Amino acid sequence: MKKSIISGCAGLVAMLLAGTALAAGAGTGGMNFPQGTATPSETCGACHKAIYREFAFGFGSDLHYRPTTIPQKEGEAIPMPAGVSATATAHAFAGSEKYPVHAREAEEEGRSCNVCHYPEPFAIPDINVAEMSKPKARGKDKEAVGITCASCHLTPEGKIRSAHAVNAPHETVADPAIQTSAMCAYCHSMGKRVAGKQTQTFLEWREDFFKPGLGKQQCQDCHMPRTMRKVAEDYDNPERPVARHLWTGGRSQQRLASALSMAISQPGEGKADLAFHLINIGAGHSVPTGSNRRAVYLNVVVTDQMGKPVATREWMFAPSYGPRPDDRKFLEEDKKRPDAIAASQADAQGPHEAIIRAGEERILTWTPALPSGTYTVKARLIYDLNRYNSRSYTEDQTDMNGVTFTLKVKQG
Repeated sequence: MKKSIISGCAGLVAMLLAGTALAAGAGTGGMNFPQGTATPSETCGACHKAIYREFAFGFGSDLHYRPTTIPQKEGEAIPMPAGVSATATAHAFAGSEKYPVHAREAEEEGRSCNVCHYPEPFAIPDINVAEMSKPKARGKDKEAVGITCASCHLTPEGKIRSAHAVNAPHETVADPAIQTSAMCAYCHSMGKRVAGKQTQTFLEWREDFFKPGLGKQQCQDCHMPRTMRKVAEDYDNPERPVARHLWTGGRSQQRLASALSMAISQPGEGKADLAFHLINIGAGHSVPTGSNRRAVYLNVVVTDQMGKPVATREWMFAPSYGPRPDDRKFLEEDKKRPDAIAASQADAQGPHEAIIRAGEERILTWTPALPSGTYTVKARLIYDLNRYNSRSYTEDQTDMNGVTFTLKVKQG
């Protein structure tokens, strides 16, 4: 006979062996979480095996960690710690990845600036909130485990929120909002909506994609597609649509390849005029989105009939650090800011193309100096996890997709 979820003694023993002191408490489930959102995800994985395998190891995805560097130590790659899976989800290694630690030491004087990695239990915000505040952070002594299952599923009342009402060893509450983009809002947006700025992903989805009617998809529909399975494999519970806990994004070539479409045209017949059309109908938010470190390069190489490069051009698309475009003219002003290092890092790189909003077709033009002849134009879109290190450092870059075009030029 299969076990029932309520009689999950074996699961509880496994939880305790995993090193987490789940205490008996009030409520129908009989368990509570004294460590709160610092409860290790291995605890939940004792019963929710498939979900944990996806979360901790990226099972069933093409995720792969790409080491990067920080500008202050150019060329010194920051690898993932040996004990962390290189195919894990970004949520799983949020407390282990060395790059944010190095970056905050270099840019933020050691401050725990990214509370999104270490939140206390929170209530899901209203999906129409005008200004997104930060979640409350855990104490510094509880940062190490990073984002856990409990970070998203534990309510301020100590219950486990779920899309369904279930009987379990812990008290649960059905919360339909967990299947909406509001679930992601606290950690994937900050402040008021400012087009082109960093940390705006949820607001980009809401204002540029959902409200205009470009689509009805919530964040989960793309980043957590559902599959039919049991929530807890060893217990007597029905198969139902359950989200895959993968959140593929900037470290997934499959996800990046679908983000932007590209086409090349020749506006003037016989002229060396080129137009590059970048169309965002593959993402429900801007591309690139999130951190101001992210960038997308449009790299173009024109070759002659012998295959020799005769002209090149590159554009960079990136979020601005603050509510204005990055620009070197603000460098002196940046020195007076409390976030001087981070702000000046962005401005020092100078002006760049704004990020491409959901539903937008961005057209960039270029007329290379070419004599009469037939040429091959190769355009590539490249995603960079960290635009502030050397452009020649490619370990943190991923080819998204590319287009080839035949250009015929006639003089006179």
